[in-house]
Amino acid sequence: MFGNIRSYLILLAGLCCALSQSAWAETIARDIRIGVHEGRTRFVLDLSAPVSFQVFALADPYRIVLDLPDIGWQVPAGTARRKGGLIAGLRYGHFRRGNARVVLDLNGPGVVGKSFLLPAAKGYGPRLVIDIKPASRQAFMASRKPPPVWDTGRSDRAPTPKRKRQPTQMPLVMIDPGHGGVDPGAIGISGTFEKGVTLRMARQIRKAISALGRQRVRLTRDRDVFISLRRRVAVARAAGADLFVSIHADSIANKRVRGGGIYTLSEKSSDRESAALAAKENRADVIAGVNLTGHDDQVASILIDLTQRETMNYSAQFATALVPELKQLIHMRRKPHRFAGFRVLKAPDVPSVLIELGYLSNRRDERMLTNATSRAAIAKAIARAVDNYFKAQKS
Repeated sequence: MFGNIRSYLILLAGLCCALSQSAWAETIARDIRIGVHEGRTRFVLDLSAPVSFQVFALADPYRIVLDLPDIGWQVPAGTARRKGGLIAGLRYGHFRRGNARVVLDLNGPGVVGKSFLLPAAKGYGPRLVIDIKPASRQAFMASRKPPPVWDTGRSDRAPTPKRKRQPTQMPLVMIDPGHGGVDPGAIGISGTFEKGVTLRMARQIRKAISALGRQRVRLTRDRDVFISLRRRVAVARAAGADLFVSIHADSIANKRVRGGGIYTLSEKSSDRESAALAAKENRADVIAGVNLTGHDDQVASILIDLTQRETMNYSAQFATALVPELKQLIHMRRKPHRFAGFRVLKAPDVPSVLIELGYLSNRRDERMLTNATSRAAIAKAIARAVDNYFKAQKS
């Protein structure tokens, strides 16, 4: 009897191991190549195994988009800078759960002539090929079809009301590493991706805030994934964040330009956002603790505006606390505190700032932002500013 049980367990363990290996087996993208042949631009994606794929076009600007299952990326450094023929640039990476994406930016209208998968042969693995031909705008627009619908298992709509913090809980700081996945953000002078710089910095800031022990801290993303701007704000509100800090780095053609800056929401952007929020059909709990369902657009707009203006004041207070801390470590622009309508700053009831740490297109700034020692010092400065901000709220 026990011999039979033992045999069964060995067999079961073998099956589990096989299933586990199958579940974790991942197709790898090994290279991306671009060539021009007989008037057409050919895009080739070298893979470790065959995959299903869908190709579609997006207009204004002209783009060809390749959607794939969620694959791994082990392409050579500098791949994102490749271009040729109709392809003016490309982006690749995780797009959403179960879905990777390649975006080909075109320098003019073009249509996909053929797209196919070549089997492994002559030392190559399977290759996914897309041929793009020049076309008129009319032909490009006619070639478009709706993008594929992917079941992500979650909605990008803002979830439910902002969660209220319990009296015994420490304040929650939401750190938002900019970009991610298929969206690399700025690309540095030596090929550094902004999405990697912001994620490493966000993790360091989390460590520095946690070390002080007076605030809780969470990240909107803790890996290389794409998250929509609306979703980032929604995540912060759903978690009941008391402060939202979005981390970015910039890039510009003039490589001599450098320096950091801090952004909070502008008055004009606030007015537009208030009007948009007031016009929503379902206005319950648009702002924390206030149900706007029974109010007309004008009253709802006033209530949202009052809440958002108070939030903007708190955002400006935190920006004021940040400037002297960062000035000690990084070169700041002439006017370090600026105003803009960035989407991630528009939570009506969460004080929010966006920090541009510097220019990756400047060699000195890029070196600073990729240096572990500098990163740790900057993170501690931001943590001190966070702590000072919450101390001021108590006084």
